[in-house]
Amino acid sequence: MTEMDNAGRLFEYAGQFRLLQRVARGGMATVYEAEQLGPAGFTKQIALKIIHDRYAKQPEWLQLFIDEAKLSANLVHGNIVQIYQLGQCDNEYFIAMEFIKGVTLRALIDRHRLMGTPMAPPLAAYIASRVCRALDFAHNFVDRSGRRLDIVHRDVSPGNVLLTWDGHVKLADFGIAKARTMADPAAQRPLMMGKKHYMSPEQILGGQVDSRSDIFAMGIVFFELLSLQPLFTEDETEAAIDEVVVAPVPDVARYIPGIHRSLEGLLRAALSKGPAERPGAADFGRALDQYCVSHRETGSPERLQAHLAELFPDSYRPPTESTGNTSATTSAKGGARERTQGSKPSLVRRILGLG
Repeated sequence: MTEMDNAGRLFEYAGQFRLLQRVARGGMATVYEAEQLGPAGFTKQIALKIIHDRYAKQPEWLQLFIDEAKLSANLVHGNIVQIYQLGQCDNEYFIAMEFIKGVTLRALIDRHRLMGTPMAPPLAAYIASRVCRALDFAHNFVDRSGRRLDIVHRDVSPGNVLLTWDGHVKLADFGIAKARTMADPAAQRPLMMGKKHYMSPEQILGGQVDSRSDIFAMGIVFFELLSLQPLFTEDETEAAIDEVVVAPVPDVARYIPGIHRSLEGLLRAALSKGPAERPGAADFGRALDQYCVSHRETGSPERLQAHLAELFPDSYRPPTESTGNTSATTSAKGGARERTQGSKPSLVRRILGLG
């Protein structure tokens, strides 16, 4: 049988998964650490996202869940969490996806706030630039026919950015993402799609959104990385709308003393009330990278890895044992201890902004 004879041939595979532990529970679904099982003892560590039963019974929410899998499955990019499979078992819908060993950006910001230690601007810029790369890929993605999909994430926030223990940055949760080619449940009846403290003016008003709405949200995230405090805080919907839509953009320098003028200008542009005044994701990311280059403090996975090991010593789990001068080894009791040689400790201190 030739390769051409095999084209279009179907392989029936039901698939099996073993749930290991719950990782997170959100409003719409629960995520578990799991194993995909196969023949001959094959196993693969994955994350399994299972929609809550009450949402599975509501057509518009179930469609969002299904669309997340369909939309994200082909977004294969180093800074996007990979989707493997959409499945159904006993009337339960699930998404099998890449399992990320690490912490959320929310956890990193909270740890810095707890320590009272600001994040070094080049490290913050590195993290933000990688999220911008993910957004640029999604915004400009085309399907197999060459059709541009104009994907908008609509939920860019610190909880949806994952940092792996080996220093990589991943954008997750396209659960309410919208492509130009898809129906939008929010258009059928008023639904608050996203987190109001990370919404653009057009999104919080329920208007049409495009890629520039994600840039506004990215500006909020970057502001929080640098200031360790939220930009918007109002909880009541009407007050939140006034805060985002009507009130002037806060004075960035007031909240981030000593901020470099290039970063201040970039934040002001990203947080512009008018979408046309905001940069694209690629330009945003390039400006952040240029800032790092100009300060000779370029970010890298190795620097972020060292930073995470320093801030999360009790939970840090390196994926491999490094042969470099700085690594972390796990003790039998599950703790982690830093192993250093030469001048590397000062590097960690510089990353933390301590020396």
